[in-house]
Amino acid sequence: MQNNEKGLSLIEVLVSLVILVIGLIGVFNLHLISKQGSFESFQQTQASYLAHDIINRMKANSSQLPSYEGEYSSMPTSTPNNLCNDVSDPCTAVEMRMANLYQWQKALTGQYEIDDKTPIGGLDEPTACITVKDEKVEVKITWKAIRETTDAKDANEKCGTASKKRRFYVVTTFIRSNV
Repeated sequence: MQNNEKGLSLIEVLVSLVILVIGLIGVFNLHLISKQGSFESFQQTQASYLAHDIINRMKANSSQLPSYEGEYSSMPTSTPNNLCNDVSDPCTAVEMRMANLYQWQKALTGQYEIDDKTPIGGLDEPTACITVKDEKVEVKITWKAIRETTDAKDANEKCGTASKKRRFYVVTTFIRSNV
């Protein structure tokens, strides 16, 4: 008896479909992990930019250095009278500090990019802490990440809320005061 079957059996088709579905699920999961990693990387880049931004603002107005110290996690309740944008109306060092902190907090909390009245351009639940001791300045920025890590929770850290999803970016530098 000669067996001259041509074509595929139903079992062969089902097995190939199962293999295809498993492969597609893997590709989809890889895409999700890639997007999460991209977002985490963007958040760290934003934190780096914001930390260096306030340091440069402090260097330009170093006579007010101790006044920059504090914890910042939300927008200021009021807009400064002078945002120091008008060349014909120069501002004082105190007004410059107030304008610097206002504009920096606006960037930190994402107020420069708004989508349907929701700020989208800043860090996720940011807290920034600036400490000044003599000429040593430390800018610490924390934010909420997507993924948990085992080393992100530190109850002794005073900047931000302790959480397994908390991330840190810290810059320590020296700024010579012009006082």
